[in-house]
Amino acid sequence: MKVSIDISMYPLHKDFEKPIIEFIKKLRNSNFIVEENGLSTQIFGEYLEVMDFINKHIHQALLDEKNCVFILKIVTEDRSHHDPTY
Repeated sequence: MKVSIDISMYPLHKDFEKPIIEFIKKLRNSNFIVEENGLSTQIFGEYLEVMDFINKHIHQALLDEKNCVFILKIVTEDRSHHDPTY
């Protein structure tokens, strides 16, 4: 099953940009389609493959950061080519 996952990372400290940039670089280096905007990052692919990948990297980020929040939205289907018709 294809999915689209919207990820937001919020390290709760003053030097918050560096861990976010490092996390995004890990996503970029994957074999998945990754799109970024000013509010979040989206990753697209097969559910089990994407979830295994992001689970590993979220786990590491949570170990590395004392206080860190992740928010994920998961949508069925690959929405990377979404074309609004409204």
